[in-house]
Amino acid sequence: QEHVCSLPKVPFRGAPCSDAAGSQVPYAAIMKQVNSSLSGLLWDVVQKAPFYEYKDSVGQFHQVWFDDPHSISLKAAYVKSRGLKGIGMWNGNSLDYSREATAEQQTQAMWQALTP
Repeated sequence: QEHVCSLPKVPFRGAPCSDAAGSQVPYAAIMKQVNSSLSGLLWDVVQKAPFYEYKDSVGQFHQVWFDDPHSISLKAAYVKSRGLKGIGMWNGNSLDYSREATAEQQTQAMWQALTP
């Protein structure tokens, strides 16, 4: 099916299918791969998150889900509107802290998105 990627059943702490079947990809790698991906940037309206699809060198289909400044800002605004105490992002050290101009812009945008 279009835009359907199933994870293999890798039990983790009682869940029959978990993210233990996937792997974490640094944000820098995602930003370099998304524009040359099979699908380009896609948006899931339910999860309010971006993702993209690609095939690897042996033709295996993959989906990469991630947060970007837009999805983070939506989540931060939700937290603020509900009077909750705060929000954080998983693994800020996966951002690109190189001195390359585009990387600096992307990293700055991610951190700014946390404060609506």
